[in-house]
Amino acid sequence: MSLEDEELLKWLGIKPGKQKAINEVTYYTCLKMLAETMGKLPLKFYKTEGEGRVRADPDAGIGLLMNRPNPVMTPATFWTTIEANCQHYGNGFAWIQTVYIKKGKYGGEYKIKSFWPMQSDCVQVIMDDTGLFGNAGKLYYRYSDPKTGKTYTFSQENVLHFKTWCSFDGIMGKSVQDILRTTVDGLGESQNYLNNLYKQGLTASMVLQYTGDLDPKLRKKLQEEYTELMSGPKNVGKVVPVPIGLTLQPLNIKLTDAQFYELKKYTSLQIAGAFGIKPNQINDYEKSSYANSETQQLAFLVDTMLYRLTQYEQEINYKCLAEKQRIAGYFTKFNEKALLRTDAKTQMDVIKTAVNNGIYTPNEARSLLDYPAKEGGEVLIVNGNYVPLTKVGAAYQKKGSEEEGQQ
Repeated sequence: MSLEDEELLKWLGIKPGKQKAINEVTYYTCLKMLAETMGKLPLKFYKTEGEGRVRADPDAGIGLLMNRPNPVMTPATFWTTIEANCQHYGNGFAWIQTVYIKKGKYGGEYKIKSFWPMQSDCVQVIMDDTGLFGNAGKLYYRYSDPKTGKTYTFSQENVLHFKTWCSFDGIMGKSVQDILRTTVDGLGESQNYLNNLYKQGLTASMVLQYTGDLDPKLRKKLQEEYTELMSGPKNVGKVVPVPIGLTLQPLNIKLTDAQFYELKKYTSLQIAGAFGIKPNQINDYEKSSYANSETQQLAFLVDTMLYRLTQYEQEINYKCLAEKQRIAGYFTKFNEKALLRTDAKTQMDVIKTAVNNGIYTPNEARSLLDYPAKEGGEVLIVNGNYVPLTKVGAAYQKKGSEEEGQQ
């Protein structure tokens, strides 16, 4: 880009140079929504029993993910950081730090000590096609730690790797900012234009007409003088003297004529749609009501977060659980019900219905409300008038037989 082009862009209110996607409010809001949603979902540990599942006591590794992944991060901070890196760069990484534990005379085992997020822009993923490291077809992760300046290489077993849905090789994910760069940049430039318009006191650019020819230095000096007189909020409403032979002609480019608001809103909805974010989540309530917002929240869980949670759970179960644990039916699962919390009345109606129909025990219902368990509350209860499907109508058949016998 030439110097003249840069000057022209500045004059038009467009800041030249590469814009950071995260500086655009819609992009930032979508990133915040996905990262915070991931951070507020608690991780649970279960064991399969028959056709159902029961809560199980986590081992040391899973216990870290549930309570304190590393000495300086809570689980909410840890998962929020991973998801923010994943959405912004297309991939999220976490190093599984292990320690060697001696066990007997002939061998030992490794124990998970902590989990550390890695900045995605500092990670290089290498595929060992030729078996250079002894295992052909495996992935290795080279991490240049920005804090220490050192470079580390980890095998794929020691790294949790999460990616976006968009991956053309199944290994590396693509981010929204990479795929929709022109759209994201365009929305950022529209905000820059609006900011520059505010700085000018919402005064449009003008053309200064004069008769004759001026030296370039005099012309530039004249331009600077009138720019200083007419730009900025402090100069709004000022009377500007114009010498004989000079004419000021405003360039009335109205935002309404350019449909600035409509285009900006449409572009924002496009970016939100690419992230899987619903309109009400970026504060667009134009076509939303209370009931509609609740429906959109459910759609956000099903359409967007369910895939994210499934990918996270599969990666954790494979790399943080031993094979014998997986065979025995142990698994981790995020509690997605945290997204579907309703108002107190609706919540109470749902719990009451579940208890009365033998789905929850009274103590399980009390646990959902953060109340302590009570004696005798571990028994499922149902209405005494209920009968099994196989015995529906049995009472009438018995009554009919008795009447026939009396005759």
